[in-house]
Amino acid sequence: MPDLEAQKQRAALKAVEEVRDDMVVGLGSGSTAAYAVREIGRRMTEEGLKLTATATSSATGALAVSVGIPLRPMGDLGKLDLVIDGADEIDAQFRAIKGGGGALFRERIAAAAASQMIVIVDSSKLVERLGRFALPVEVHPFALGVVEQRLARYGVPATLRLRADGTVFWTDQQAHIFDISFGKISNPDDLAKELQAVPGILAHGLFLTLIDKVVVGLDNKVDVLERAKNSEGVDDAQAN
Repeated sequence: MPDLEAQKQRAALKAVEEVRDDMVVGLGSGSTAAYAVREIGRRMTEEGLKLTATATSSATGALAVSVGIPLRPMGDLGKLDLVIDGADEIDAQFRAIKGGGGALFRERIAAAAASQMIVIVDSSKLVERLGRFALPVEVHPFALGVVEQRLARYGVPATLRLRADGTVFWTDQQAHIFDISFGKISNPDDLAKELQAVPGILAHGLFLTLIDKVVVGLDNKVDVLERAKNSEGVDDAQAN
């Protein structure tokens, strides 16, 4: 049986090799990204690595501070050199569902601002088609009822996210999340456009053209996958 935690750590350590002195780095959220945060902290302490970092969630921020990584608010930074983050699932075209931890709004802002986005995953996150993992949609509280009715048109379960104690989950933006269980998403591009057009939706978890490199931790090795370029040097996924 695969050791998924070891795979996560292996992928994270490989990705952090891309971090260089004086970079501005976005720190992703979730259990896999946490391994990368700890490794960056270790390199700063033991190797003297110097960088500027911003965190995509309050939990990541607390972890970063605890391992000695100085942080700046994303709002103070115009762009990032690199983002290292995890994913809930990802397909062969580098399209991912993210946001299972509830940080999808900030993760999307950081990814859009980055020159390069590296996603780190274990082998269980690789899928042929998106939709096995519920798609998170972050919603402003004022629009909760409106968005719920819009989502009902898809004819699949859209569940308001709750905490373990049964209370409603709040994001770092003081918003809520609907988790939509599609099973399989036949056309992620059309779905993303539809969700973006709904007033009150702050962010959705479809990351379709933002990922440049995927680092997959396996039991005995790490696979590093890079987005293919066409003959004109343009990302194929973005050119279609």
